[in-house]
Amino acid sequence: MAMSSPWQIMHEMGRESKIAPLRPDTTRRVWGFARPYKGRIAGFIFVLVITSILGLLPPLIFGRILDVTIATRDRGELDMLALILLASAFAVAALGLLERWWSSQIGEGLIFDLRVALYDHVQRMPIGFFTRTQTGTLISRLNNDVIGAQRAFTGTLGTVVGNVIALGTTLIAMFAIEWRLTLLSLALLPLFWLPAKRVGRGLQGITRESMDLNATMNTTMTERFGVSGAMLVKLFGNVDEEQQEFASRAGRVRDIGVKSAMYSRTFVSALTLVGTVGTVLIYWLGGRLVISDSITVGNLTALSLLVARIYSPLTSLTQARVSVMTAFVSFERVFEVLDTPNPISDAEDARDLVEPTGRVRFDHVSFSYPTDVADFGPAQTNEPDADSVQVLHDIDIEIEPGQTVAIVGPSGAGKSTITNLVPRLYDATEGAVLVDGIDVRSLRQQSLRNAIGVVSQDPHLFHDTVAANLRYAAPEATLAELEAAARGAQIHDVIASLPDGYDTVVGERGYRLSGGEKQRLAIARMLLKDPAIVILDEATSHLDTENEALVQEALAAGLTGRTALIIAHRLSTITDADLILVLDDGRVVESGTHDQLRALGGLYDDLYEGLLRGGAVAVTPQG
Repeated sequence: MAMSSPWQIMHEMGRESKIAPLRPDTTRRVWGFARPYKGRIAGFIFVLVITSILGLLPPLIFGRILDVTIATRDRGELDMLALILLASAFAVAALGLLERWWSSQIGEGLIFDLRVALYDHVQRMPIGFFTRTQTGTLISRLNNDVIGAQRAFTGTLGTVVGNVIALGTTLIAMFAIEWRLTLLSLALLPLFWLPAKRVGRGLQGITRESMDLNATMNTTMTERFGVSGAMLVKLFGNVDEEQQEFASRAGRVRDIGVKSAMYSRTFVSALTLVGTVGTVLIYWLGGRLVISDSITVGNLTALSLLVARIYSPLTSLTQARVSVMTAFVSFERVFEVLDTPNPISDAEDARDLVEPTGRVRFDHVSFSYPTDVADFGPAQTNEPDADSVQVLHDIDIEIEPGQTVAIVGPSGAGKSTITNLVPRLYDATEGAVLVDGIDVRSLRQQSLRNAIGVVSQDPHLFHDTVAANLRYAAPEATLAELEAAARGAQIHDVIASLPDGYDTVVGERGYRLSGGEKQRLAIARMLLKDPAIVILDEATSHLDTENEALVQEALAAGLTGRTALIIAHRLSTITDADLILVLDDGRVVESGTHDQLRALGGLYDDLYEGLLRGGAVAVTPQG
């Protein structure tokens, strides 16, 4: 991939400087996060003021030494001035440590607050958010953008405040010494500010593109470096294609890095050149004033040293404007996530589900999936798209406490969708889902989900120990309680045979365990939670006949007294259910016991006959 030349990059500055400016409320929102640290910020600024004032002493004292101390041969004053300089050096060093301590407190605190706010907001988003948002993008915003935002705040704050104070105190001192030379030094001020806006806009645009590309690469690595992704790439032999696609994105990041470096270097070189011209003018005119006896050599020397304290802050302040426009892009990217509304949240008057009995009611429920929109932004909604297909139609069923209800039907009939509405992973489009007679939208989600245990077809395990995965359901559970739940799920002997027993790390997504072992561990986790309502979504699909019989026996004991909604195609699960719901195209077309539905000779009878003939695929759990 060819890279642009320096001349092409500089030519592109004009075109890329048309990037949209920062949103006007960004600064206000940044200060909202910084407000808890206002006391430390005040101390930080105070230290900068004192440091800046102490920085004036060397040139002023040196000028006095040349004009007064040497002329009067006053060794006592020379010793005193030397001690003052030495003491100020120690004070500046001590203040530098204090300044660094406060800035790190502010910066690290800001990172903490932003990360926690982002993590909490994302964790509370509905499941639909995660189905359309790439994991790597979220990780990039949580890590890279948060750190960039912290640097934008603490780095820019120190630069701007420090240089403003240095510039102000230096100008006061220079005006006191020689006002004409001071005005001359300020004549070049417009040359510092004019390029800042143009260059800043260009850097702002390429910084955002760089962040987007890095987030994309992060997503690629997250997906491809997982066990499933790596296996898929290898099995399909797409290693070379993956390398080329990644190299294309990485090449663009490389080009952007070069372009950004050239923008910055060109800008700094121009500012340095302007500063050098101003310094030369001070030397030239100051020398003529000394020759004409208008000022002393000491004054000229002091001014020559102080003028650097004008152009250096001016250069830094001008660069700070550029830095703000680029670094605050990180804040905007963080705010984009925080601004994404959560359509499934607790109502202001939501209440807890106390001592749940497990009664579940679908009161004329219809459902369409929410509009599929962009990953981030205020357009997030829980409203269905006008063109979306309705998944459930007027579902009206009552499930009594302790009942075992099997849900069967062809693929895509809406079986999983029904079970997703109970723990409020989605909200019904029409009608209401009630638990113990209360609309789930009126309950606090935490208390609702505490009452529900779910075992899915492909249960998720964290890259942690067996014990930690089990304790996710009950953090305070003892080892004896873990073992009891594992025995109930017929998985204890397997765990005991692992190298470290319950302290064995299961690997990412539990890849050190077989499919059946993962499901039994998930069943143990559900039993440890001790919920009033259990949802089993093909929870025994990966078990062999022997293990299935053991787990079915364990579930029979574990589900006693609990309401169970079971999506399954195993004959034993279907025939033993208290109630069987037959779904087709999002509608309950048949309901009853096994014998009642067989007698009808309808869809259930066809599905059951298919199972007997070995056609279990006709009643798969999708939907």
